[in-house]
Amino acid sequence: MLVKNNSQKKFQTAWVLLSCVMAITMILSGCGQAPTPKVYRVGILSGLGTFFAPAADGFKAQMTELGYVEGENITYDIQTTNVDIDAYRSISKKFVDDKVDLIFSFPTEASMEAKAAAQGTDIPVVFALAFTDVAGIDLIESVREPGGNITGVRFPSAEIASKRLQILVEMVPDAKRILVPYLKGYPNVPGQLDVIRVQAKDLGIELIEFAASSPPELQAELDRRTALDDIGLDAILLIAEPLGVTPDFYAFLGEFSYEHRLPIGGILNSAEGEYESIFGLGPTPSVVGGQAALLADKVLKGTPAGTIPVVTSESAFLINYKAAQALGVTIPDGLLKQAAEVIR
Repeated sequence: MLVKNNSQKKFQTAWVLLSCVMAITMILSGCGQAPTPKVYRVGILSGLGTFFAPAADGFKAQMTELGYVEGENITYDIQTTNVDIDAYRSISKKFVDDKVDLIFSFPTEASMEAKAAAQGTDIPVVFALAFTDVAGIDLIESVREPGGNITGVRFPSAEIASKRLQILVEMVPDAKRILVPYLKGYPNVPGQLDVIRVQAKDLGIELIEFAASSPPELQAELDRRTALDDIGLDAILLIAEPLGVTPDFYAFLGEFSYEHRLPIGGILNSAEGEYESIFGLGPTPSVVGGQAALLADKVLKGTPAGTIPVVTSESAFLINYKAAQALGVTIPDGLLKQAAEVIR
């Protein structure tokens, strides 16, 4: 009986020792292997056609600088579309269904749809080139504390609209009747108009506001004015909305501008290299994309998006000296010195 007990004890001791050796071996072998790195998946909703598309390039470039190497620890699903709410909604839903780790969206309406689609999930949204300073845009609670699961880079549209009008008046001091075309129903337009109406009144300027829902509608209005003895306009101001950057719309505006030698400015644009505007003031999409990447990095590292203050996009003032000459505009030296770039 005693011999049997001793044998059992020896067997139990040997088994314990063997288990310890196996455990130590597994621990040591595990120490030599690096853990598999997480691969983040980012959905990018690029709205407004190709005009703002460089924001995605700027985002990816800055993410690379921050250590996110595409194909190694991050992948991107880039979806580009024109101004199309249904497309914005469909793409946003796709990202949510795919359970991406983050959605990067731009501009305003695309970001609003991304926010709505991600509501109730743990998917954060980082926006760019979006308006937060005008009535009717319910994107964030405040700049300091955006709330929810969203943060981003804001486009100060009212401020820029005011500055664009100021620059146009400095370039064309005799302009007293300024056409302000815009896309009918676009949500950020009223806030901009509220600002520049007051400014125009103080300057003794009449703003000729015209809302168009389609290129033919804009063309019809321009044709109507062309048929008059006096077209009733001295210049054209482009504010922050889709019409001024959509090729089909701008082609009509640009041709009308050059036909009647009406200086056109606010957004630096052209119709296939012709009918160029005289100046542009606003964010550079690629730079804004880089700003957004800095926020995305914080989010992916664990900071709740809604606690990260929204930042303001950097803006650049560009002058097309060649276009100004073609339209008979003499640009003051003071403005030339202020420009980040003068195109000659």
